[in-house]
This record gives sequence, C-alpha cells and structure tokens, in this order.
Amino acid sequence: MSDTASSSPLKGPYGTAERLRRALEALGVVADVHDGYGLALVSVWVGLVVWCNGDRFWWQAGWDEQCGRPAYASRPVSGVEEVARLVAARCAKLRRVRFGERTDPRQAQLEERADPPRVQAGERAVAPMREPKPLQGPA
Repeated sequence: MSDTASSSPLKGPYGTAERLRRALEALGVVADVHDGYGLALVSVWVGLVVWCNGDRFWWQAGWDEQCGRPAYASRPVSGVEEVARLVAARCAKLRRVRFGERTDPRQAQLEERADPPRVQAGERAVAPMREPKPLQGPA
C-alpha cells in the first residue's frame, strides 16, 4: 500500500463523522465514531449521539415539552465546525445536568461517578444502600 493511499482523506459518512470527531476533540470533547449500514454515529455523551449520512448531521438538541418528545437539530456536513460547537454546547449542558456545575466528570464526588470504587485484593466491595433518585425528564 502506498503512502498516498493511506493519507487520502476519508470519504462518505464515516469520513465526515471522523471530521466532526476531530473538530469536537479540538474543543475538548472526546467522542467515538462507529459506522455501518450507510450511516456513521459519533458517540459523544450519554444521550448525545450524532448521526451522519454523508450529507447531513442529526442529533437530539433538547426536549419538546409541548409534544412530549425529543427535539432534533440537523445541519449540512459543510458546517462541521458549527456542528461541533453546537454539539459541544449540548454536551456541556448534559454534563451540568448530570454533575451539577462541574462539567468535568472527574470532579464529581465518588458516589456520583459511574465507575465503582476499586477494591484491594482480599477485600469485599460493599456499597451502602441508598434511596433511588427520582427519574427526571430529559434536559
């Protein structure tokens, strides 16, 4: 395989989604790209996935209270930087909902973190019982 083949720009939905992932990364947002069946998905945060068909991006931009369903945003792939800014802002909002004013999950208290505490060899992991948190509607 030649160098020119490996350095050629990625095309189609996956390549476009990868461009968005890189633009998000430049804004400090970590994301993953997955593709198949003519679509690519950019997994950004819990409840925030951006779909791409090579022509447009779609993502859940909020909640329509009147209709009681998600509200979606869509932009052409020619505006990758704009989409990255909009998605990064949505991600920051979702993080604030999840972690309060701390937008970095590493700043969350231990009991708020998704990962369980580490257990030393020979110890048993025991978590105290807590009342379940009431379900909240989407942000």
